[in-house]
Amino acid sequence: MVNPMARSPIRTPSLPYTQLSFTSTRGTACGVQHLIQVDITAAGMHLAVLLLASALPLTTLALDNGLMRTPPMGWLAWERFRCDIDCDNDPKNCISENLFIDMADRLFKDGWKELGYVYVNIDDCWASMERDKQGRLQADPKRFPGGILKLSRYMHDRGLKLGIYADMGTHTCGGYPGTPLDKIKIDAQTFADWEVDMLKFDGCYSDVMQQEEGYPLMSMALNATGRPIAYSCSWPAYQGGLPPKVNYTQLGEICNLWRNYGDIQDSWDSVLRIVDWFFENQDILSAAAGPGRWNDPDMLVIGDFGLSIDQSRSQMALWAIMAAPLYMSNDLRTISNEARAILQNKMAISISQDVSGFQGRRIVKEKSGIEVFWRPLSKNTSALVFFSRRTDMPFRYKTSLSRLNYESGSYKVIDVFTDKSVMLKDSTYFVVSVNPTGVVMLYLSAPAKLNPRLFYRGGQRQRSAHDENAFFL
Repeated sequence: MVNPMARSPIRTPSLPYTQLSFTSTRGTACGVQHLIQVDITAAGMHLAVLLLASALPLTTLALDNGLMRTPPMGWLAWERFRCDIDCDNDPKNCISENLFIDMADRLFKDGWKELGYVYVNIDDCWASMERDKQGRLQADPKRFPGGILKLSRYMHDRGLKLGIYADMGTHTCGGYPGTPLDKIKIDAQTFADWEVDMLKFDGCYSDVMQQEEGYPLMSMALNATGRPIAYSCSWPAYQGGLPPKVNYTQLGEICNLWRNYGDIQDSWDSVLRIVDWFFENQDILSAAAGPGRWNDPDMLVIGDFGLSIDQSRSQMALWAIMAAPLYMSNDLRTISNEARAILQNKMAISISQDVSGFQGRRIVKEKSGIEVFWRPLSKNTSALVFFSRRTDMPFRYKTSLSRLNYESGSYKVIDVFTDKSVMLKDSTYFVVSVNPTGVVMLYLSAPAKLNPRLFYRGGQRQRSAHDENAFFL
């Protein structure tokens, strides 16, 4: 496939086009990301960088623990349940072993695990306020009476994995015991003894020098335990997320994933701020990502209270295009059928989990409020997302694959959220109708040579790319 990054934003041509039934109405569509690059020389340079990176041994670029070769998927407590420790008055929602057992049961029984959602991640506020006599962290005895090891084994018995939270400062962000430099080794060993599968290492109550020493030290300490423990670093989020303060080459050598930006909130404004930051800095961020090393724009808030269904599809699609971790933070016991359908969409998940590991880019940003995102996938396939920033009404956006710099040929195009498909020539103009704050997400096969039989059905010739308002359904 020719690199779409070489194209400038497109103005709608007054030429014949195909009207496709790809819309972002309820029950449809999804969002995505892509490049806004318009300089051909820079685009070519970026492609060369991608090709070079793909040819390098991955062990030279990623933490050498063999983990998270595709973006991790699972459930994380923080955004939905925060630091609710009032188990007397709110027993179903407080941070306790019962909450994590409930979520594990839902992942196991409701079809989530089979789709890849296997991590159950504890966040802040799980610990006792005091370390034990040996200086080790310990779980709050009232809220986690069985301890963390029992919880790990509960997950493992169901084919799930347990993640835990620590902070390299004197205290966690919620005020619980931290893991300062002199405690890193013992805490890493404690997590291994508890058979934990992932550590999120936060950075509250620490300074720049402590972070520069502590984050690499924890990576080495985890590897030294002999237990494979995936490592999530919050380091770049505390340093502004960008070079020169952030060294993404180093991060790829010590961490499996990292938080680049501030915490997500349960609101569309928060999702947009994160999307804007990631795509405004896509040249830096996309080069850093790959198998075993992922940029993390934070949790999926689909199924909570702040996003509409269209906005929920947009978040799912954009996170899939970014090759972002898919950590839900919601209540799986009460999630709506609409939210469940978005999060369990098999094609969106397959795009997210593509083994190539390339992070997608924004390629078009129109004055109309429509943006186009693209992600190259394995076997010469790809994904496109048409995203609307408009707030007034659905927008009919017209383009063609050749305008998006796809090579000549015919493509099978599947709407990710409706599962409708068409055969589409690169030269065919088509229209997508994108709802306000919504998306249309398309999966495209590898290009094939034009085959006339593809454009006949039931012995009748289907209307061609040059026929006005032609349909390929």
